[in-house]
Amino acid sequence: MPEFSHINNDRAYMVDVTDKEDVHRLARAEGRIYLRPETLEAIRSGAVIKGNVLATARIAAIMAVKQTSSLIPMCHPLPVGGVDVDFHDGDGFITAEVSVKTYGRTGVEMEALTGVSVALLTIWDMVKSAEKDENGQYPETSIEGIRVTEKRKS
Repeated sequence: MPEFSHINNDRAYMVDVTDKEDVHRLARAEGRIYLRPETLEAIRSGAVIKGNVLATARIAAIMAVKQTSSLIPMCHPLPVGGVDVDFHDGDGFITAEVSVKTYGRTGVEMEALTGVSVALLTIWDMVKSAEKDENGQYPETSIEGIRVTEKRKS
């Protein structure tokens, strides 16, 4: 494994964006959660014990977007102008997609990524009792592919 001893580990700072111009910005991110077929059907039919999984995950994503700068140390607090959260069915998974808009001096990629991450974690939390095996493990459950799919400024 590579060593990081050559890196000055006692220095961290927030990038100064005060001289940048305010512009409209958009970032979109997505990720997937893989679940058992029975769990996916329970989500579709509204039969999950904890309630409406996707509605709860949507609210969690929006809340997470708004709290990103509190969670990621060097992330600038930004005025969030809009958040869209969508879910799509796949073959054995659900894709979460989060779009974030702002008008400011820095991008909103971290906000979109945080929204996706928290949406997927919320789904996992809401269905974990259905996903556990007899030993309390999650052999079929995973979160994968969290990435930025689009970034724009105008």
